[in-house]
Amino acid sequence: MAEGSKSDVVDMKAEPSSPNDDEDSDTNRSNSSLSYKERRREAHTQAEQKRRDAIKKGYDTLQELVPTCQQQNDASGYKLSKAAVLQKSIDYISYLHQKKKKQEEERVALQKDVIGLRIIQSGYEQMLQNQQASPGRTEARISEDIKFQVFQAIMDEMFQSFDTISMNDFTELTTGVIPWLEENCKPHLLRDVVSRTLRNVASNLQNSAMEM
Repeated sequence: MAEGSKSDVVDMKAEPSSPNDDEDSDTNRSNSSLSYKERRREAHTQAEQKRRDAIKKGYDTLQELVPTCQQQNDASGYKLSKAAVLQKSIDYISYLHQKKKKQEEERVALQKDVIGLRIIQSGYEQMLQNQQASPGRTEARISEDIKFQVFQAIMDEMFQSFDTISMNDFTELTTGVIPWLEENCKPHLLRDVVSRTLRNVASNLQNSAMEM
């Protein structure tokens, strides 16, 4: 009995494989290799599609952000090329850079003006404090009435020459004002008017003081 079992095992080991088994093995390896290539091709296709979608989204975003792209799209009615979108984006970035530089220069200039105004303010506050601390002689102060008299006298003399301007209509008035200003408001003439007015006011004040 034991001898028969051993012979059966030997016969099974010695039995050669059939041709059909070899063909099935080759077919499985071929199908496995083909499936791997297809998976790689599909993965590559998906990655490429994602890349194209990302690029398209980027160009669409640029067209939404850059005003010149929007204006040309609305005016022409056709979509800009990618090269045109890139060029207009570069131009717009350059414009923003120049604008920022100009604003920075204006900010620096305004900051300097603020510093200067603060210095002037501080100086005037110091002068005011000094004046309040030692106001000086009472008689040296000029009253508001005297200031008004000086102003009124100057205006009266100026209006004497101003009355010579024709005022029949607005056109004549506007055409006559400029020559009047050029003729009667020259610095040396105004200086003479002010000096003459101050002398008259001072003389009147002296006379009033003597009469009292």
